Amino acid sequence: MGNMRFFRKDGEFYKRVFSITWPIALQSLISIGVNMLDTIMVGSLGDDALSATSLANSFITIYHIFCMGLGMGASVLVSRYWGMRNAAIGKNDGEGEKDANRALKQTVALMLRITLSLALAFALATAIMPRTIMRMYNGEEAILNLGATYFRYSIVTYFFLGASLVCTIVLRSVGKVKLPLFVSIGAFSINLAANYLLIFGKLGLPKMGVAGAALGTLFARVFEAAVICGYLLFVDKSIGFRLKHFFMNTRSLIGEYFRISIPVLISDGILALGNNTVAMVIGHLGGTFVSANAITSVTQQLSSVVISGVSQAGAIVTGQTLGEGDKEKAVSQGYLFMGLGIFLGTIAAVFILILSGPVIASYKNVSEETVHIAKQLMLAISIIVVFQGTNSIMTKGVLRGGGDTKMLMLTDNIFLWVLAIPLGLLGGFVLKVSPFWIYIFLKSDQIVKALWAFLRLRSGKWIKKISAGNSKEAK
Repeated sequence: MGNMRFFRKDGEFYKRVFSITWPIALQSLISIGVNMLDTIMVGSLGDDALSATSLANSFITIYHIFCMGLGMGASVLVSRYWGMRNAAIGKNDGEGEKDANRALKQTVALMLRITLSLALAFALATAIMPRTIMRMYNGEEAILNLGATYFRYSIVTYFFLGASLVCTIVLRSVGKVKLPLFVSIGAFSINLAANYLLIFGKLGLPKMGVAGAALGTLFARVFEAAVICGYLLFVDKSIGFRLKHFFMNTRSLIGEYFRISIPVLISDGILALGNNTVAMVIGHLGGTFVSANAITSVTQQLSSVVISGVSQAGAIVTGQTLGEGDKEKAVSQGYLFMGLGIFLGTIAAVFILILSGPVIASYKNVSEETVHIAKQLMLAISIIVVFQGTNSIMTKGVLRGGGDTKMLMLTDNIFLWVLAIPLGLLGGFVLKVSPFWIYIFLKSDQIVKALWAFLRLRSGKWIKKISAGNSKEAK
């Protein structure tokens, strides 16, 4: 079924993928830049301030991950219904178009309700027990106090962060990828200016320190939510979602929504927990290993921004193609996406190998042992990224777009918890192998998943039927 070639001339396909990918990749680059600037600005206030904001943001990141799961789960449905609607329009099928339009709006309504309910839960927890949350990460009194201050100014941030994040993902699913990019550039500028003015007390404003950093982030999130959600609710005609639809009857789609979306949410949540466990393993391997890993982190992030963009494009394109009813084309595109994964993973590997020397050399005050470990880690990362690039585009992209979310939830976590983490523990603490092999062991799930993704693609079992719900029940 489908053309099983990884590489072939298909200008229309590559043009479509690139048009979705570049704004998403550029937006990721901006996010990395914002995080780096935040760290530098807050870092100038001292170690306690940097630790407090970093640890408080670890908790806020949990909510961010949940929202990503909700948004990406909804994206699978939105892409499919968008394809169904286009196919119905092409066939002059008025009833089919009506059903797809209704299902689109119901998906957005359910996604927003769950996102805002979660925001309320996180906001209440942050308001009621900020010190208790901080104590999960660190017990030092100075860090607890600064973290509680940061939280106090971040309580309402959850609502704006969640709403803008999930609405961005929905707009991308119907091809609106440029607006979120421009909004990110605006938010970046607001965050930078507000941080500078409020953290350091410039232009006659009070010097707020950590509270200023929290407010700077809040202002940026309010701007993002106002523009993105304002566009979706009042301007966008593609989905046609309006404020009144937030309260629409969604009973007919609840089953389908949870079947597709909740495995994505669980998968991303447990994977985040697994990645934290990997960080804990690295943390217990000693200070030099932690420092060496920190040196490599920005290089890793930069090398994967395009891959992340192509992953999201994979889910959108696959969902739309299947919605149009063309399974054979979806499979052929799946092989092309896998070819893109191999190609981009190899490019990322070369990028890491070229940059590793200059990046490591830029850290002047680290020990020779840290430099030695960092070099080994860079080499290991350059090998892993080929597999990681491939399986990221396949699992977070093509297979997820096909609706195979339950199987992905199982395999993601089985390979991580049964293979990678035990192998990492064995290599680091029992066999005491070199840092190169410890890293390979900790990321071994990426290698196995790339092979599994190819076999899954070839089987065709990843293409799941998705219904637009019962139109009678929706009335």
